[in-house]
Amino acid sequence: MTSYYHSYLAVAVFVGAALLMVGAMLGVGRLVRPVRPQAEKYVTYEAGSDPVGGWGQSNVRYYVYALLFVMFDVEAVFIFPWAVHLDVLGWYGLVEMAIFIIVLTLGLVYAWRKGVLRWA
Repeated sequence: MTSYYHSYLAVAVFVGAALLMVGAMLGVGRLVRPVRPQAEKYVTYEAGSDPVGGWGQSNVRYYVYALLFVMFDVEAVFIFPWAVHLDVLGWYGLVEMAIFIIVLTLGLVYAWRKGVLRWA
């Protein structure tokens, strides 16, 4: 066996060991945990409000918070590589990122002024 395939064999052994450990931990957990079925355990939990049958009413605030989080999380994904390569991008990259941050700041100010960030 060549050294090229030998390195793949090492990876396969580690993947097999990882799968075996995960299976063993899940199996031990299934054997050890208590089994006491109760009707209250199987009721859907809706963030502190009582669940309603069928198509219930959802509060839009949860989705707005999620979208705002995703928006600013994506901002961080774009800012970190920009910061690493700022010296290569020069003034053009600085101006482009300033415009990007200004647009995101305007979005945050708009959401703040509309009262979207107030929880109650």
